Amino acid sequence: MKQIAKRVVLFLAVNFLVILAISIILNIFNIKPYLTSHGIDYKALLIFCLIWGMAGAFISLALSRQMAKWFMGVHLINSEDATPKERELIDIIHKLARRAGLPKMPEVGIYDSFEVNAFATGPSRARSLVAVSTGLLKRMNGAEIEGVLGHEIAHIMNGDMVTMTLLQGIVNAFVMFFARIVAWVVAKSFRKDSDAGEPSPFLYMFLVFAFEILFMILGTIVIATYSRFREFRADSGGARLAGREKMIGALHALERAVNLQDPHAEQPAFQAFKISNTKGMLRWFSTHPPLEERIKRLEEQG
Repeated sequence: MKQIAKRVVLFLAVNFLVILAISIILNIFNIKPYLTSHGIDYKALLIFCLIWGMAGAFISLALSRQMAKWFMGVHLINSEDATPKERELIDIIHKLARRAGLPKMPEVGIYDSFEVNAFATGPSRARSLVAVSTGLLKRMNGAEIEGVLGHEIAHIMNGDMVTMTLLQGIVNAFVMFFARIVAWVVAKSFRKDSDAGEPSPFLYMFLVFAFEILFMILGTIVIATYSRFREFRADSGGARLAGREKMIGALHALERAVNLQDPHAEQPAFQAFKISNTKGMLRWFSTHPPLEERIKRLEEQG
């Protein structure tokens, strides 16, 4: 119960800081209200949406390492006071990071979860974190763990955290922008005289909310599609860094643990080595390709 309360407080605190930072940015750049007596000021609206969409995404990225420690309960380990198993984990990550040419070794952490999973996060290749679950350490052998870690280092090497943040920010901005324009047009259409002033503010805000949901669903498909491409690329990178057989072995190990998933571990800011079981239309919204497809692609590369 205390852990849940702590997460709620931290979540609210982070969101408060994001809103405060964006408000300060809007004041610094003197962004004026986009609704005027003549209708929508499209330039002001576009700037407003870009700031809200991009700033929130990049503030979350900047805080991603600290958020992992707060929300996921990740505790960092170092060679000085690590157990033999932990030192082996550090050595593997540092070996793979050197092969990937990272400018600085990632922080290494472990979090308590029965889920077989790992993730990489951080605002840049020089400020990254790789964390693994206790479930992964218990259920995978050394070669499989190295395959998983190769995949995560490949995410850092490819700059996937920044790329996904940029894409998310752009989608957020355009969702806000078009939702407000369409909502204004529809709200005006409910008036008998379309030139008779502004539409009802309550109707307008309701329509904005409704269209944001609709457009975000469409935007989520775009983000998920790129995310699946990114996962295939990280698999290939992991195969180059750790070895193709180790990467394939790691994916087979995930197949065996397909039902061991922890809902508390689902955090969009982290690039996770996750499992996708979704079928049919839901596959459009999946951020990870099915394991069988990932294995097949790696086998075809040989």
